[in-house]
Amino acid sequence: MAGDFNTESMLDMYLFENGQLLEQLQETVLEQKDADCFDEDSINEIFRTMHTIKGSSGIMMFDNITAVSHKLEDVFFYLRESHPDNVPHVELVEHVLEVEDFISSEMEKIRNGEPADGDATDIIADLDKFLNQIKNGGAGGEGGPAVENVHEEPKHFYIAPVATAASRFYKIFIHFFPETEMANVHAYKTVYALKEIAEDILYSPEDLLTDEKCSETIIKEGFRILLQAQCSEEEVRELIGVGYDIEKVDVFECDANQFLLGFDFGDTQPLPQIDLESSVEVIEAKQEAAQAGEAKAEEKKPEAPKITPGDFVIQSKEPGRQKKLAKDKPKGEKAAFISVNVNKMDQLMDLIGELVISESVVLQSSDLKVPGLNLDNFNKAAAQLASISTDLQNVIMSMRMVPLTNTFQKMNRIVFDVSRKLGKDIEFVMVGDSTEVDKNIIEHISDPLMHLVRNAVDHGIETNEERAASGKTEKGKVTLSAKTEAGKVWISVEDNGTGLDREKILAKARRQGILEDNKPDSAYTDKEVYQFITLPGFSTNEVVTEYSGRGVGMDVVVQNIQAIGGALEIESTPGSGSVMSLKIPLTLAIIDGIVMEVGTSSFVMETGVIKQFIRVKEDMMIHEPNGDEFVMIRGDCFPVIRLGNWYGLEEYQESVEDGVMLILEVEDRKICLLVDKLVGEQEIVVKPIPSYIKKVKGLSGCTQLGDGSIALILDAPGLVE
Repeated sequence: MAGDFNTESMLDMYLFENGQLLEQLQETVLEQKDADCFDEDSINEIFRTMHTIKGSSGIMMFDNITAVSHKLEDVFFYLRESHPDNVPHVELVEHVLEVEDFISSEMEKIRNGEPADGDATDIIADLDKFLNQIKNGGAGGEGGPAVENVHEEPKHFYIAPVATAASRFYKIFIHFFPETEMANVHAYKTVYALKEIAEDILYSPEDLLTDEKCSETIIKEGFRILLQAQCSEEEVRELIGVGYDIEKVDVFECDANQFLLGFDFGDTQPLPQIDLESSVEVIEAKQEAAQAGEAKAEEKKPEAPKITPGDFVIQSKEPGRQKKLAKDKPKGEKAAFISVNVNKMDQLMDLIGELVISESVVLQSSDLKVPGLNLDNFNKAAAQLASISTDLQNVIMSMRMVPLTNTFQKMNRIVFDVSRKLGKDIEFVMVGDSTEVDKNIIEHISDPLMHLVRNAVDHGIETNEERAASGKTEKGKVTLSAKTEAGKVWISVEDNGTGLDREKILAKARRQGILEDNKPDSAYTDKEVYQFITLPGFSTNEVVTEYSGRGVGMDVVVQNIQAIGGALEIESTPGSGSVMSLKIPLTLAIIDGIVMEVGTSSFVMETGVIKQFIRVKEDMMIHEPNGDEFVMIRGDCFPVIRLGNWYGLEEYQESVEDGVMLILEVEDRKICLLVDKLVGEQEIVVKPIPSYIKKVKGLSGCTQLGDGSIALILDAPGLVE
């Protein structure tokens, strides 16, 4: 579909850049969804976004994306130029989000190797209808209909020059970063953007799309543009922009004669040759403009060069102001960000893990335990190595950390869509969305957050009529917040709705046989009761809707969160609302852990959940008739798990006096874990348990120790349950 230009590298760049543009578009729209209208900056930003997507999609020949983005561009072109009144804002927001959904869907098809064959006919028809509506109902201009935003196929952009006294002339030199891929495509997009304001535009290299080798020339020698337009230098710079691909832009304004003489940036490469007759027409037009607009400098004007076949106006290279400025101007700083394939990041993380394991193997080698060895120098070098490897871990882990902003914005979109369909007036608030977590963590929490937010909108927030009847005057409100605390991330979904009904949940739980027969309802704490809603098939919603009521969702939330070592906490106040809090680790890759032994087996427990190590006496133990054991420590009673008995191990210490007791705390629950002995603290590289091994309760992964043996990583929440 993309013809000769649909190469893998171009496609990757297309998907990456447009994906970022769509995220920014959605963020911009959702930030102003509750306003009366889009402000001028947002209108310009959305227009530029759709213009860029249209241009790059046209290059790649994805015609349906080009068509729908061009139509939305038409809408914002009219808004930008005509400033109409009475534009239905919410309807406009829905149209923009509908286009964003369509383009995202098509890009996902492309990403999966499928053809982008979606039908945009209905969307384009709706946009046409909307555009006609605002043109007929609220056009603010007095000079007749606005100028149409006419789309021209991206073939060539040599425009017949029409110089006037208002024309201004610029020589532009664009520097791309050396690591920029497909610089020819980026240069083409720049020309495409400048075409909107150009009366005349020429550029070198000329064959941007037909010759991929010109990318090397652009990176090495830069990209040159001659521009004639009726705009300021600031407007030119704004259209070109400086980002992760463009390092620096030099823009020099000159008069018409200087424009004809060309520019020199220190090399001998001429601008592209063009047809002789066209060249003469260009020069004559420029000369007329110069005579009309610059009479005060008439006596100082150099004569226009004589044009011969094969010559072009750039061949005269007399030293001048432009050359000096371009040479003497200090180079701009490097871009702060570059794009890196996430697979490479994962490979680097794996290599760091292997480095940590290898370091442990070296430092714990049995060869170092020979009596009489002087290891002072070795220990100094080992300490330096350990410091470097720790810094390396911190750097690579920080590179994998990404803010929650995009994830939170997706939830904003869900609130907007669901509340509109349910007819509820709901405000969405984000707090701490700049909090950073590991990219893999974000992939695991997206679905749980979606379920929690949907439940808050559907279950939690009442209808407008119900809120009015109960005396609530404020709007329905969903607050999504994030914060870091002690190596964990807390993400909370709070609503000001009805809250959870304890009695209703207990009644449903009793009908489903969840409650113990001899235990009264009053014996259950609120936290225990609220946890019932996370069980599979449990739902208190009597009516099945598009978003809830089937008894699925909350159990998926708990499973996904527990899979990454997290937990879900539920708090609720009847009549005032609920708070669903996710407690998750910052990263999944490398953790600090305590290595312990039980019999001949090794285990690891994350240091964050261990509150204390203690030796106990037999007289501190309490043995129940059913086999349960408890220990009294400073007046508190804790349940005891003998790890050797829990997993049916052999040759472990059965006497509590010969072992070590670990006090673990998960959420507000504490237990004591009995092990044979502690080995020490170590950085642990988390590896998943192979899929062919059945899932075992209380285990979350495995790791390799310094002596080459395998240790199982204990899952504290799984043990506490």
